[in-house]
Amino acid sequence: MQELLKNLDSIHTTILGYDRIKKNLGLQGIDPVDYCKKACLSPKARIKRMGKNYYVELNDEGFCINASSFTIITAYKL
Repeated sequence: MQELLKNLDSIHTTILGYDRIKKNLGLQGIDPVDYCKKACLSPKARIKRMGKNYYVELNDEGFCINASSFTIITAYKL
């Protein structure tokens, strides 16, 4: 968890990931990378590492972030 927070500036996604996150979470006019970073910083966020990925859950949403590249792979509703 601390490693993810220390590398918050490295969190990014691909062009396809950008569109997938917006679609999955229904984001309109919001940068999905900034949205994910803010979720990671929330004191209510639950962050766990499982294998090669971090899973961040906040309220009814979740994010999957690769632990070595800090690429947001996908986002989903819980």
